[in-house]
Amino acid sequence: MNGLRAAALLSLPLTLPLTLPAESYLWFKSFHIIGVVVWFAGLFYLVRLFIYHQEAADQPEPLRGAFQAQYGLMEKRLANIITTPGMVVALACAAGLLWLNPAWLQQGWMHAKLGFVAALLAYHMVCYRLMGQLQRGECGWSGRQLRALNELPTLLLVIVVLLVVFKQQFPTGAATWLTVALVVFMAGSIQFYARWRRLRAEREASHAS
Repeated sequence: MNGLRAAALLSLPLTLPLTLPAESYLWFKSFHIIGVVVWFAGLFYLVRLFIYHQEAADQPEPLRGAFQAQYGLMEKRLANIITTPGMVVALACAAGLLWLNPAWLQQGWMHAKLGFVAALLAYHMVCYRLMGQLQRGECGWSGRQLRALNELPTLLLVIVVLLVVFKQQFPTGAATWLTVALVVFMAGSIQFYARWRRLRAEREASHAS
């Protein structure tokens, strides 16, 4: 009898179904949004610090060393305390949402979203690589190139938000292209302003000398 009972116990499923509270979806969604906000905020400011770090090389000593050391410390703290934790929270809660809604994985808008998220993860890794190069004084990117890089998350954010909001009815009309054009115009305006400010500073320095 004991042998039959043991055999019956061994035949039971090894894992029991996990039940979550009804409000789990709302918790996952709330913390996913919080994680995304923190992640993007960190990415936006991190590359801005890269720009200042790289352009500090034009300063005379001892200002150059002091600025670069300070920017390097700020970059590490921002990346490791804010940006990466925000990414982890966003991805973990996204996995929870997909677990609660597995049907999303069969839909085209989710496939597209995951593709852009993969691009954002690659951007995140590029930022860490640039941070290491800046720490070692080996970064070959100019301030202008870093400014252009800093605009990429904005475009990714716009596309991902549109995919989440519209899902299968993703708009492809004039409104969408107008939004993309506006983002590109804003990025170009920032580049133009940065170049104008740099040229003005050079002229002022030339007149002062």
